[in-house]
Amino acid sequence: MVWIWSRTDREVVLPFDRGHQKKGAIWNVLINLADSIPACILAVVILILAGPTNLGTPVQQRELKNIQFCLDVSGSMTANFGAVKRYDAAMEAINDFIDFRDGDTFGLTIFGVQNLQWVPLTNDTSAFKCAPPFLRPESLPPGFGGTMIGSALQACQKVLVDREEGDRMIILVSDGNSFDLNPPNDEVLAKKLRADDIVVYAVHISNTSLPPELATITTLTGGESFNPGDKEGLRAVFRKIDQMQQTKLKPAYAVRQDFFWPFAVVGMSFLGLRLLVSFGLRFTPW
Repeated sequence: MVWIWSRTDREVVLPFDRGHQKKGAIWNVLINLADSIPACILAVVILILAGPTNLGTPVQQRELKNIQFCLDVSGSMTANFGAVKRYDAAMEAINDFIDFRDGDTFGLTIFGVQNLQWVPLTNDTSAFKCAPPFLRPESLPPGFGGTMIGSALQACQKVLVDREEGDRMIILVSDGNSFDLNPPNDEVLAKKLRADDIVVYAVHISNTSLPPELATITTLTGGESFNPGDKEGLRAVFRKIDQMQQTKLKPAYAVRQDFFWPFAVVGMSFLGLRLLVSFGLRFTPW
């Protein structure tokens, strides 16, 4: 660049008249500018390769909640619950709850005596929408008869502890008692769940009273127990759980993002100018 601007001995050829233009200050500056364009293009390329960035618009993110549903699919879930079956009311309430909890992850464990993780923790809720016909109690193997809530809660615990990010929550939906929660098993399990920062909500959908073991577990883990009497009451319970576990927002922060476009525009401008100059203005060494 210094050599370009320090040269003094040259003449200008204008392509439209094939004549020689005497040296002058204006033509000298124009020629120096034209010859400086390749160096400017090289400088722009170097800047682009350096990876320029800038701070984008601050982003407000929500804190993730990992919600594991623990659903009883034993034979008693086919009993009437108001105008519908207990199982149908439970699945409908779960899917409604998912619809207004956008951004959280959800999993589903079904249980009777045995338990099975039907849906892994995910924010893709399509598996929940497709699940009801396949999980009907009357169509499941005999191993899902009976009720072992304690074993099912431990299975949910194993799923949640693998998630390091976000809160952990279990929503238990059942209509029965479970012998594997008889004291002191209920308190022992509750302490293990609390140690892993897991909050348990229990929804007892039956015309019987709430088992005291479930009340013990939910109280010790920071959750709550509910005993709705019909489908509408069940929906109200899930709305209350949603209010109790409201979305928390993380502090807003700006994300660094690529900032190539101004340099690309300048570089393309220099390149276009160089092409125009090469056809319209040249200097000759003679």
